[in-house]
Amino acid sequence: MEFTMLDLDSIAVAYGTTPVVRDLSLHLAEGEIGCLLGASGCGKTTVLRAIAGFEPLRAGTIRLAGDVVADQGHMLAPEARRIGVVFQDYALFPHLTVAANVGFGLSRQTATQRNARIIEMLDLVGLQHAAERYPHELSGGQQQRVALARALAPQPRLMLMDEPFSNLDVTLRERLAAEVRLILKRAGATAILVTHDQREAFAVADKVGVMADGRLRQWDTPYALYHRPADRYVAGFIGEGVLLPATLKGERLLDSELGRIELMNALTPASAAGAHAPLEVLIRPDSIAMEGVGTVQARAGRAGSVHTDEVQARVVARAFRGAEFLYTLELASGRQVMALAPSRQPHDVGAMVLVRLQIGQAVAFQQAA
Repeated sequence: MEFTMLDLDSIAVAYGTTPVVRDLSLHLAEGEIGCLLGASGCGKTTVLRAIAGFEPLRAGTIRLAGDVVADQGHMLAPEARRIGVVFQDYALFPHLTVAANVGFGLSRQTATQRNARIIEMLDLVGLQHAAERYPHELSGGQQQRVALARALAPQPRLMLMDEPFSNLDVTLRERLAAEVRLILKRAGATAILVTHDQREAFAVADKVGVMADGRLRQWDTPYALYHRPADRYVAGFIGEGVLLPATLKGERLLDSELGRIELMNALTPASAAGAHAPLEVLIRPDSIAMEGVGTVQARAGRAGSVHTDEVQARVVARAFRGAEFLYTLELASGRQVMALAPSRQPHDVGAMVLVRLQIGQAVAFQQAA
């Protein structure tokens, strides 16, 4: 049976009379890694501070391993919550060695226990060789791993990480995000981080919450956020894609400029009321297959090799991504969609291509007013 380590129940936080977090609820199971994702000012760091005990609640309840640590009339001190924190700037002590930094929170243990735990943590993060070095002698990625080892050493019930990769270059961020996930999983830690970078969120977390204006728009797996966004905001914030006009035909079918597609999500009664309800369907770049017109003509003589649901489009832009290109395509209506295709057979800007949907289902939303 799944054990809930962190439970936020309708929490609200305000600075003076200004609401910052509103009616936010989420649950994180023991051993899971969660992430709050959103633009600057959305309230994600405030949620982290409330969990840590640095901000009081205006409403709601925070439970840790079933214990109430905060509600409207109660606030357990941060040091009593058994929470580990990795700060944005790592906050390592420059005058202490790596080993001394890792062992800083272990003062209540015997020397033997403390040394054993330091060795265990340095082994976990792959820095046994750097035990006697000082922080300034380490790379940014190594400093980040020292900070992680120091936070894990006292065996906290929950780990909090505030923009843990923001001080690193882009290439190192992606590699270290995968390393941090592996370290946390090996340690069996329950953790929650905040970031504005969805690549980091997807690389580290089991569950991701998209925040906007102090509210949690969706708390779900990275896969579900990408393929089954709960609303238009999440659909636009996560990944790339366009919302293409569509008409509801029957109960579960949509007609669009790219053809017919099955509706995946449940629509509100208002949006599904009529046979021609004005909707928009989410089309991701990986939802579209594309081929050059010449390639299609070359195979036109082979029986069964031509798709009757293909439509023409013009390449208006392309971005090289190594193994693939991201193309921006203009349809006959003038509307644009995006498509991913292997880079070994590039299509020039201005070229005509044939495109077709390669998905059977998609999500749709009411058209914006």
